[in-house]
Amino acid sequence: MSTASQVLLVFAREPVPGQVKTRLIPAVGAEQATQIYQRLLRHALDAASRMEDGDVQLWCDTLDGGLHCLSLSDEFHFPLLQQSGADLGERMYVAIDQALRTHECVVIIGSDCPGYSQEYIQQAFNALSNHDVVLGPADDGGYVLIGMNRPQPELFLAMPWGTDQVLAITRERLQKLDRTWFEMPVLRDVDRPDDLIFYKDFFRGFDEKLD
Repeated sequence: MSTASQVLLVFAREPVPGQVKTRLIPAVGAEQATQIYQRLLRHALDAASRMEDGDVQLWCDTLDGGLHCLSLSDEFHFPLLQQSGADLGERMYVAIDQALRTHECVVIIGSDCPGYSQEYIQQAFNALSNHDVVLGPADDGGYVLIGMNRPQPELFLAMPWGTDQVLAITRERLQKLDRTWFEMPVLRDVDRPDDLIFYKDFFRGFDEKLD
């Protein structure tokens, strides 16, 4: 069992063409959308690997029929676990609940944001020393990071995932639960073609479809 008090969970998907970054496919095609996702996932793991203290776990949507997440797990020496649950909220809650059985606090990030850094992740863990929950708001009304020091199932159930209401509803629920929370600087995910233009330097080297 780990002796670390904190753990970072990186949520990922096996990068199967046609199944990741689907909103980018009309603009750049399935193959390049997959390559974009692979770059984003590697960036999240690079940021995670720079953590000075604590554990990191890679949680993939499936461990069947794909080798990319397995290869990254081996490369970064992060344990690979499989997500389980009916929707994103349940999958996150299951992972967080499991992590908090062996660690004092947990932060979870996705694999869609070029803005992740070691400093950003460490700031989130620092916030949990005097707050119940930490949130990394996304500019589209969701969040790119959430962390806590005890399970909070109410934050994950019956949530309209993928809409611009997620962050607002999460705040409302935290207030009703009388929980304290800290909000990090707003970051931007890569989901739509306009996001590629915003992060043009990050994707330098991809073809002219990003221009």
